[in-house]
Amino acid sequence: MLAALALAGCATVEYYAQSVTGHFRLMVGAKSVETIVADPETTPLLAARLRTALHIRDFASTALSLPANESYRRYVDLDRRNVLWNVVAAPELSLEPRQWCFPVAGCVSYRGYFSESDAREYARALESEGWDVTVAGVGAYSTLGWFDDPLLSSMVELPEYSLAGIVFHELAHQRLYVPGDTAFNESFAVVVERAGVRRWIEAQARAGLGERYRVAAERRAAFLELARDTRHALADLYASSRTDAGKREAKAGLIGRLRARYDAMRATWTSGPTYDFWFERGVNNAAIALLSTYDRWVPALESLLAQSGDDLDAFYRASDLLAALSADERRARLEHLERGARRSSSATTSSNRILDGARTREVSLDETRSASP
Repeated sequence: MLAALALAGCATVEYYAQSVTGHFRLMVGAKSVETIVADPETTPLLAARLRTALHIRDFASTALSLPANESYRRYVDLDRRNVLWNVVAAPELSLEPRQWCFPVAGCVSYRGYFSESDAREYARALESEGWDVTVAGVGAYSTLGWFDDPLLSSMVELPEYSLAGIVFHELAHQRLYVPGDTAFNESFAVVVERAGVRRWIEAQARAGLGERYRVAAERRAAFLELARDTRHALADLYASSRTDAGKREAKAGLIGRLRARYDAMRATWTSGPTYDFWFERGVNNAAIALLSTYDRWVPALESLLAQSGDDLDAFYRASDLLAALSADERRARLEHLERGARRSSSATTSSNRILDGARTREVSLDETRSASP
């Protein structure tokens, strides 16, 4: 790190300084979860949440084969809602996010700040250069096993399934990380997160918890499908022969259509999580690119998990083989898996249509039965 700073410009030195200082403050402020739970000054609600967090942490290693270390066994009470703010940028007429390169982590498609004001100041500078920019609050981050990452108040205040998901996601980064391939790293962690949460909920055997997660998962899938459709349409637009002025006009139309489709879907939701916050931040290429970072290879890797018999250890071994490939070879393999996932999805959809038709005919023959909406 010292060598990197010695070769860096002033702006880079300032950036690394805020990163090191911000993380150091967290590490210094962290206290053992057991100590906090045993403290009579701790509120019953916080103590209960921290006990749940410890159960989740143990489950991650014993049931999901994630690293068994001291990460998420200490707690820090933040004075803010987010621990970090990530700045993401993309060209005005491209979905390819800007890359920033760092020691150890390699090149990534975001730049994190412990101060929201610093993040927004940097975002304004990028906007003045003509970039599409978004600033996203972050509730947790991973040091990839270099430090014992603490539990944060921004994590334990979340619903139980979300807390479990974050712990599993960040530990997945410790299990496997390919420097310079943000989309693969995040997609791998998302697949581990979802598989882990499903297993955690099954182990708890609490119907209410499972139902809340089901609703959240269905809404997430529906929202991502809308965003994915828009991403594909924008990619086709930017690759077209239209003039830049024509592309800008069509871009605005596609983003407006995305908002209209979301509003129509949102109107059917009576309670539970929404994605209003994403639209409130502003929709542009950077916002869509950030979603893609976490979603790009999820279908491919979920297909790989299925091919591994839903066995996480086998999935990890298969993912390790992908990680060992060159970037081009890994992308080609992931695209192959993705095509297979699409074919499987199409076949399932066709089968469901046939079954739905059969059910419709069945109801018409016996109108005394109740049809599910």
